[in-house]
Amino acid sequence: MLFSQVSAVAEHEGGVFEACIDPSWSIAGRPNGGYLLAILGRAAGAVVPQPHVLTASAVYLRPPGFGAATVRTEVLRAGRSASQVRATMVQDGKSCVEALFTVGTVGRDVVPFWDRATPLPAIAGREECVRAPRVNPTGVPVPINGEVDLRLDPAVLGFARGNPSGAGELRGWLALPGDEPFDPVALLYAVDALPPGTFEIATSGWVPTLELTCYVRGLPAPGPVRVLQRARLVAEDRFDELCTVWDSAGRLVAQATQLAGVRFG
Repeated sequence: MLFSQVSAVAEHEGGVFEACIDPSWSIAGRPNGGYLLAILGRAAGAVVPQPHVLTASAVYLRPPGFGAATVRTEVLRAGRSASQVRATMVQDGKSCVEALFTVGTVGRDVVPFWDRATPLPAIAGREECVRAPRVNPTGVPVPINGEVDLRLDPAVLGFARGNPSGAGELRGWLALPGDEPFDPVALLYAVDALPPGTFEIATSGWVPTLELTCYVRGLPAPGPVRVLQRARLVAEDRFDELCTVWDSAGRLVAQATQLAGVRFG
């Protein structure tokens, strides 16, 4: 199924939507956090007049199960150029994910007035990269890799050989099912699509996202996107990392930071 289908929402009543969490978009039996954020983003964009998600900031309270879920929205401010919306994913009467969105309009082919963002790194050609498997090197099932086309640069696959480089960085190419074009909502998934950068530090188990913030900076050109995932500080069983996404034309289109839990060994 296309990403726009598995992340779709249907309005049940004013500001309340129904969604279906697809089990194929999961890792180790839990839905991917970026996928859940995209579902919330679809609902947030449906209650204000502006067309595009500009920012999203989510806290993950508990992982929802697969199947039906409710998304409740609240318009905090409806402006002329941007609006703010709160969206909460609820299942079995419990809040699972809560997010704040700014919704506005993102341009295409915008020329920056000033730019000191992360430069596009050297990433091996897409055909030279290795497609991520449905079962990771530690034996954890990753069904989502059977849905998307995620290919990692061979230079950052030390972890797959049991010999992580210690650099804390992963990079590669990402395409949606059916080569569906990325839109601002799909970029909310893209910033959480790669394995954590800590894989290239040491072997770890499940890495739960505690908080994820994303900025959408442009409408992507058609085609796959290039993604850089870089861990920054690991301490007290938590780490933060920076994700940067460039479209097929080499333009930076999304940035994200997240705080996640991690345990090595």
